[in-house]
Amino acid sequence: MWSVYLVAAELSRHGFIASPTSRSVRGADILVTNPNCTKAYSVQVKTNAVTFGFWLLNSHSKKMNSASHIYVFVNLRNDGEKVEFYVVPSKVVARNMVKKKHRNNIWYWFSRNHAEKYKDKWAIFSRK
Repeated sequence: MWSVYLVAAELSRHGFIASPTSRSVRGADILVTNPNCTKAYSVQVKTNAVTFGFWLLNSHSKKMNSASHIYVFVNLRNDGEKVEFYVVPSKVVARNMVKKKHRNNIWYWFSRNHAEKYKDKWAIFSRK
């Protein structure tokens, strides 16, 4: 939850109204609107505190792709002293997520290589 509140704070700093959801909402950790309430977004937050080359996803990530659904991938480095945010449209995530089978498990993940050009791209959220 720490990173959810960090993302909500960053969105607020950029002039948006950000409200974390209850943990039972699938696919939306934060609901966001512009100050005039004319644009709304759902935000899924994915966090790493140990490995920084990818983020784990679930199988539903492939289907959750719309202009109003955005992922914010977070890397918490050095116990939170340095935080990295990657603001990625859900369509990019759905198109580039990788499915790997390991033993009897199936893993879905999104690579930092695909996220890199979206580092700190808060402008993806339009304030208009």
